[in-house]
Amino acid sequence: MNAEVEPSETSNRYWFVQGMRGLFSVPAIILMLSFVGFAAFTAEAGIPLGQVVFMTGIVWALPAKVILVGSMLSGANLAAAFVAVTLSSVRMMPMVASLVPEIRSERTPTWVLLLLSHFVAITAWVFAMERVPAVPRNRRVAFFAGFGITLTTVNIVLVGVAYGLVTTFPPIVSGCLFFLTPVYFLTSIWVSARHRVIYWALATGLVLGVVFREIAPEFDILLAGLIGGTIAWAGERQLRRTLVGSAAT
Repeated sequence: MNAEVEPSETSNRYWFVQGMRGLFSVPAIILMLSFVGFAAFTAEAGIPLGQVVFMTGIVWALPAKVILVGSMLSGANLAAAFVAVTLSSVRMMPMVASLVPEIRSERTPTWVLLLLSHFVAITAWVFAMERVPAVPRNRRVAFFAGFGITLTTVNIVLVGVAYGLVTTFPPIVSGCLFFLTPVYFLTSIWVSARHRVIYWALATGLVLGVVFREIAPEFDILLAGLIGGTIAWAGERQLRRTLVGSAAT
């Protein structure tokens, strides 16, 4: 008789499964609810299901997808949409740079790290940075892979299923689900921020977003992010110079 062998705590399989169980964590559940809202958003906007599912897996980061859909709806050209999504995704680079040293070991192939970097977004980054210190160094890649791959796959399926269901929901339900998307976007960036300039940039961008929506609707997100971020950076830099000068005197 063949008995099923439980994976050892020293095996990659064991830690991959432990990462998969992160699907039932609060951050993952909030993200999944937000993706239902994203499905409602795209269904209401008339984006074809195939494109929505493809977008979910390829772009992955929810804010970038919202920006892409917003650019499509505003009639922005391909170049403007590309730049807006790229600028949104640049914020993932520090996350990848801080996560990789935490999960890699001396024997981790570079191609594996490059592949897993696709799954790094706010939810995955926060989850991993909180949990990987308790995971053995040589099993951290398997742990993160279990969480990131599972979370992405489940949300791809979830969007595909929810897309056809949300059209039957009462308008108030669809509205609430859609509202989860910008709420998740704003709160996740605010909570994950580690420097005051990010708070300033977010607040400035929100204000300028309303302004540019009226005067340049095709480039509102791009201009609000670029100009708002620049203003916040310049203001924070000037404040640091002032504080240093005050301390010196």
